[in-house]
Amino acid sequence: MIKSIVEVGTMSAALKEETQARLEGAALPNPLIGPHTIQEWIELPSPEDGSSVELIFGHFHVDPPPSGEHQLAVTRLIRPFEDSISAAGRTDLYAVIGVGVKISSTLRNGSIPDVVIMDRPPAGASFPAEALRLAVEVWSPGNDRNEREAKVVAYAAAGVPFLWTISRKGDHPGLELIAHRLHEGQYVLENTVRAAGAATITAAPVPITLDSADLVF
Repeated sequence: MIKSIVEVGTMSAALKEETQARLEGAALPNPLIGPHTIQEWIELPSPEDGSSVELIFGHFHVDPPPSGEHQLAVTRLIRPFEDSISAAGRTDLYAVIGVGVKISSTLRNGSIPDVVIMDRPPAGASFPAEALRLAVEVWSPGNDRNEREAKVVAYAAAGVPFLWTISRKGDHPGLELIAHRLHEGQYVLENTVRAAGAATITAAPVPITLDSADLVF
């Protein structure tokens, strides 16, 4: 049976500090990282209700099954990704939905990004963080601010070169796409898309052209 998530919300700032300290090799007398390991996460049975389980700094986090709207947005990302990869003449990049990624054994992070671009064929059930060139998170209302921050910190600590986040613009029907490039261990904002219409995102392994109006959710 999967244990319920231990709150990561109240630890956001502390987790950022701890991650930086670990990256710098500092000793931490009272680590905040939880007891669960990457191996435990890999060995968990798949939830019968379609929910997903991620490992965030040693704590299991259970997300409910995604909505149809969320899944539609995720699915519609694949075509512009594949078209842009093909246009760039790259045969070493693969766009994949919902794969398990072993972000960090030391920091005990295992994630399931909504979409990734990988630099190797998607064979197997889980992949190392170094296989990712881009991770995309489509935030749902259930992803609170602290969970989002913790995941962004984990991707940065793992060295994932590009990160996109997609979410609703408050109560408005449109979407906001924010694309980041990793620079000196931190994500730097490179592109923001808030209006419908064709846009080219440069924070990616190849420039990606898409229309945010297609990503309805």
